[in-house]
Amino acid sequence: MRSHLQLLLAFALISSTTSAPAAPKGDAALIQLLLTQECRQCQLQGVNLIHAQLQEADLEGSNLRRANLSQARLDGANLRGADLSFTSLHGASLRGAKLQGSKLVGTDLREVDLTGATLDPNALEQAHWRSAIGLQANTQSHASLHNTGVAASESGQWGDAEELFGLAILKQPDAAESWTARGIAREQLGKQLLAIQDFNYASQLYAKKGAHQTAEQLNFAALSLQEKPGDRPSGNGAGSAVLNGLLSTSEALLPMAMKLFLPVLGI
Repeated sequence: MRSHLQLLLAFALISSTTSAPAAPKGDAALIQLLLTQECRQCQLQGVNLIHAQLQEADLEGSNLRRANLSQARLDGANLRGADLSFTSLHGASLRGAKLQGSKLVGTDLREVDLTGATLDPNALEQAHWRSAIGLQANTQSHASLHNTGVAASESGQWGDAEELFGLAILKQPDAAESWTARGIAREQLGKQLLAIQDFNYASQLYAKKGAHQTAEQLNFAALSLQEKPGDRPSGNGAGSAVLNGLLSTSEALLPMAMKLFLPVLGI
């Protein structure tokens, strides 16, 4: 019995000293990845892989924080559980890539092709994804779309803003702020009739919520865009200011329309 216990203890000691080797890191990890297209759990933070050809590469669980993967080809790559925080993927191709469980905080996904890629719901809440293509509807929440539309508006990119607010409306059709914001974008683009429709519908939504003063302001804004100056009624408040030319429609409505929403995380 004593000898049997000694054998078990010896086996346990050997097993503890011959555990799986640590994941490669630094130059060793980079060499392994480039030679084999496989480097799971590797430490590759800050690595420069610009224009790298990494189709079908297996990088599951790897640390790629602050790496430069701009213009890289990662089609079909396995990036499940990878840390891509603050990583640049600007202009990269991730068609069909697997990104479930990956961290995308501050990740640069501008002009990235994500066609067929699989991501968690609302995965792009804290990433920079404007001008990315192939995005799936569930990867962006209403908050993310609306807030990105606000950013586009602030930089004067009204065409992008109109599209983003439209997508936000599709996600949450009863969001009066998004209808108002799209109306402003359309006014800036010279689409008066469409802007009037958005303002009128936003007015109805605000009225349903009991925000009658805001609803009235939007009605005045719609009237101010109509080419019937003789039919414009007089009134008080911001709506009257719009009609009297003291404020443009957009200037009067910006505070209510360009509010930011908190992202919905962990869903």
